[in-house]
Amino acid sequence: MHWTQRITARALSLFLMLCLSVGVLHGQKSPATGANEITVENWWKDAVIYEIYPRSFQDSNGDGIGDLNGITQRLDYLKSLGVDAIWLTPIYPSPLVDFGYDISDYKAIDPQYGTMEDFDRLVAEAKKRHIRILMDMVMNHTSDKHKWFIESSSSRTNLFHDWYVWNDGKKGPDGKPEPPNNWQSLFGHSAWQWNDTVKQYYYHKFYKEQPDLNWDNPKVHDAFKDIVRFWLKKGVGGFRFDAITTLYEDPSMVDEGTLRDENGHIIINAYGDPQLDNSKTDNLPKLHTVVAEIRKTTDEYNSEKFPGQRVMIGETYLPNISELAKMYGTPAAPEFELPMDTQIGFINKLDVAAFRAKIEDVETRVNGNTPLLVFTNHDNPRIDARYGDGIHNTEITRVLSTILFATRGTALFYYGDEIGMKTTPPERKEDVKDPIGVLGWPKEKGRDGERTPMQWNDTAHAGFTTAHPWLPVPPTYTQVNVAAQEKDPTSLLTWYKSLITLKKTNPTLETGENIMLDRDNNKVLSWLRQGANGKQVIVSVNFTAEPQTVNLTTGSELKSHKAKTLLKSPGGTDPASLDSVALEPFGVYIGQVQ
Repeated sequence: MHWTQRITARALSLFLMLCLSVGVLHGQKSPATGANEITVENWWKDAVIYEIYPRSFQDSNGDGIGDLNGITQRLDYLKSLGVDAIWLTPIYPSPLVDFGYDISDYKAIDPQYGTMEDFDRLVAEAKKRHIRILMDMVMNHTSDKHKWFIESSSSRTNLFHDWYVWNDGKKGPDGKPEPPNNWQSLFGHSAWQWNDTVKQYYYHKFYKEQPDLNWDNPKVHDAFKDIVRFWLKKGVGGFRFDAITTLYEDPSMVDEGTLRDENGHIIINAYGDPQLDNSKTDNLPKLHTVVAEIRKTTDEYNSEKFPGQRVMIGETYLPNISELAKMYGTPAAPEFELPMDTQIGFINKLDVAAFRAKIEDVETRVNGNTPLLVFTNHDNPRIDARYGDGIHNTEITRVLSTILFATRGTALFYYGDEIGMKTTPPERKEDVKDPIGVLGWPKEKGRDGERTPMQWNDTAHAGFTTAHPWLPVPPTYTQVNVAAQEKDPTSLLTWYKSLITLKKTNPTLETGENIMLDRDNNKVLSWLRQGANGKQVIVSVNFTAEPQTVNLTTGSELKSHKAKTLLKSPGGTDPASLDSVALEPFGVYIGQVQ
């Protein structure tokens, strides 16, 4: 694996001491073998990817908004964490209706985040630390302030008019135009917006300020291939493709179906609209052609001139594992290296049977491709709000992070997860910054709660800024911050570092397959990592607030009943035999089978 950065003897000694205090016993990393070997060219197969919301990570110039130079300042922290790549949410020029996902120029940097020179410096400094920069690529829509849409909406005869999805609509009872169908914006109400200049409706899956592009137009394809090449030439390590499943709409323009509850009543969403099934506006087959086309473009830069595999990550909220498997493409027409598996991380309840089934799905039903697990991001409440019980939130985060890092594949997590940052939504409508929170209040409070500034230390504004921050810093920052947890060998941050180090130094955890153990147990989730070299690692996590004891030997493929502890929860014990592994409430045990 390419992660070979050097650290000082003093730092190494301190880090090993911290790891050992929570039960980590590190071995010398040996190269993986066989088809799953991790090399520079396929670095992403076992990578640790860290999502940064730039507005909230680190402010370097005292304006209350995070920026590129702030990220550069924190690269040594990310290196110490073990990060292989950083996914940046959009940093392009934008009117900020959707905080960057409404892009007005795909080949520039928004001045509030810095300059192109600042970006180049970030890429260069990250490269020195063996960290890649991944850009967010938004191909479903642009800002209505993008030059393409300004031209498109100026005249029906304009050369850019058919770059977007336009429709004449239908005549209402009074003879006035009405939207062509019942399609809805994901952010509430009709997805059709009337334009009085061209006397047509344009389609917007998201805000009305985010008109959808027309992917039936070959010129749109060419434009985005050019954009992708622009950033690849600047040395980025790849892209995360936003809302990729929404590229196409059904050309028949028929209505979508409504969803009903178990009593047959139509489900009403937070915006007061009937909940639709999205069958005509999401995950249509033609999107695979586009993804394969962009993949071919990206692969042009995997050469001697541009060494190192570029990676394509897909934002893929999908209904089942079969649809996820399609997102990898085929050998003849490969698509995403890493479509996000949101089916595991967004179960949103501590259900052992559900986790077991979903992990087994991605192990056995994606044709041997690499899973990408993700539990949190900038669009969803953090772990505490979706899984926590208010008492054992830290312990529950240990459980979920173990699933993230100790199952096969690539791991993606969100800034602040490693210290247990909490979801902190606004308490008053007038404090909401996210427009969906304004529209949907109080049922929908928006996404501000998971986008609060990074908590670096216990100084003013948590060390994020010297000014008034764009979002309030949660009051938890005085206890929950990086500086405090770096000094605590039992902290969540130490746990994350220990898990990531173990993932990177143990070949079995790097590439070994997942085999479920103790399959009838609905309180503890246990699995075996089986290495190609015959070595085995067992993992067991308690999903309950009560102590549990498990027998991992019955009907299993274990080579022996003895294990050497690699990592355990603070306060955990080393089992004398794997037929009796004791776990404290929400406890974790990882051991190397001897």
